[in-house]
Amino acid sequence: MSIFGEALTKTSPSWGGWITGPTLIGPEEYARAGYDYVGFDAQHGYLDDADIADILRRLERVPIATAVRLPNADPAPIGRVLDAGADAVFIAMIESADQAAAAVAATRYAPAGVRSFGPLRSSLGPDPAAHEARVSVFAMIETAAALTNLGDICAVEGLTGIYVGPADLAISLGHGPVGATRHPEVLDAIVRIHGVATEAGLVTGIHASEGKTGHAMAHLGFKVITLAAESAALRRGAIEHLHEATGQ
Repeated sequence: MSIFGEALTKTSPSWGGWITGPTLIGPEEYARAGYDYVGFDAQHGYLDDADIADILRRLERVPIATAVRLPNADPAPIGRVLDAGADAVFIAMIESADQAAAAVAATRYAPAGVRSFGPLRSSLGPDPAAHEARVSVFAMIETAAALTNLGDICAVEGLTGIYVGPADLAISLGHGPVGATRHPEVLDAIVRIHGVATEAGLVTGIHASEGKTGHAMAHLGFKVITLAAESAALRRGAIEHLHEATGQ
């Protein structure tokens, strides 16, 4: 079981970095900084299957877990990133139990699912049951429709957890994406999502985007918390170095 499955029993959160472009250095630097996992954005990022496979292979012996966000429950892309060695998938825009069940089925072989056998890394081994056991599946909750169906989604067998996308959730509720977690209505929804998912025995995760929000979400009880993307981390570090150099 990866850190994503184990997160439910941990007292402290698992902290993640985020990758939006085909960088080989970024994930290793997150590992060196002490992050628990790194997520690869195949929904909004500039990454294709080959990019993700190359990076995952490079990280095979680096002490950091890996996740990939995909735009929907299409089984082919999900199968490819799992065959390349991803530890978890975050499936975006889940709004119903049927969609959540389809996401789970994409990670399972027949007769339980629709995944096709074809591991790309020899280290994964030949055992389909072992492949299934190592994969964590998160349904992303980020719309008002998903809130309506939250209980049914959380009851889907095989889900590891729920992962909140605050920006899209805020937009769906009629608010702007900037500072999404500071809108009372959005924050109330986030608290509700955490409560319902936890009651269902699921791991709760959230896209925090920066440290202060991550700290606040940890105090709410979230177990898997993604902090800054590589571009934001680079920009913040570059600004700090420039300020140090110029004394400004």
